[in-house]
Amino acid sequence: MRRPVMAGNWKMHKTSAETRDLVRQLLTGLQDPSPDCEIVVAPPFTSIFAAVDETRGSVIGVSAQNLHWEDRGAFTGEISGPMLTEIGCSYAIVGHSERRQYFRETDEKVNLKIKAAIRNHLIPIFCLGETLEERERAATFEVVKAQLILGMDGVRLGDWSRFIIAYEPVWAIGTGRTATPEQAQEVHAFLRSELSSLVGENAAREIRILYGGSVKPENTRGLMDCPDIDGGLVGGASLNAEDFVGIVREGS
Repeated sequence: MRRPVMAGNWKMHKTSAETRDLVRQLLTGLQDPSPDCEIVVAPPFTSIFAAVDETRGSVIGVSAQNLHWEDRGAFTGEISGPMLTEIGCSYAIVGHSERRQYFRETDEKVNLKIKAAIRNHLIPIFCLGETLEERERAATFEVVKAQLILGMDGVRLGDWSRFIIAYEPVWAIGTGRTATPEQAQEVHAFLRSELSSLVGENAAREIRILYGGSVKPENTRGLMDCPDIDGGLVGGASLNAEDFVGIVREGS
């Protein structure tokens, strides 16, 4: 049985002080009873320590939004896996569509980052998904298959239940548009089928596949009722404690 994951990607929002305040609100809202799912928040780099400090010993884990593929070196402005592990990160988002779009991250670089995360005992949240133009020309499966194959190339992991994929249709991120549960399930089922070819049927059954794209409390249950959707990668709604708690409750 795959344990659901609800991850909040805060993007370039929240100072350290604001992070502490939001985490405290989340912890209050998630009490009594504690939800039966994995909960993750991904603040910006400068707020990670504050998030780790506030969540210590709680039900919430902390993720980075990115990492470099090398563990050290002359890479001005970058953050490495060992740095993230040292301050208490447990996860790292890799290959988010905004990284691909604005910073020209290629599938090959995403692959190196996934390996860096695993090498440094960080759980990768590997993002992939198609643009509106690609969906409209019926290229969704072609696009996500290529991203999956290139991203997973050479990846070896003993416990595949710790590996997380996030399907994020680019046309639904921050637009208010959401894939219908049927549309999302269709792609999730396709990805799980492709994973069977890449890592074996047993491992494919263990890997959690999240949906990301304008997830809100009111659409969470419909998405989570789908057999191959194992949680959500939540953007804007994760910046509001009431909304994110509502999503977690609906998804548990």
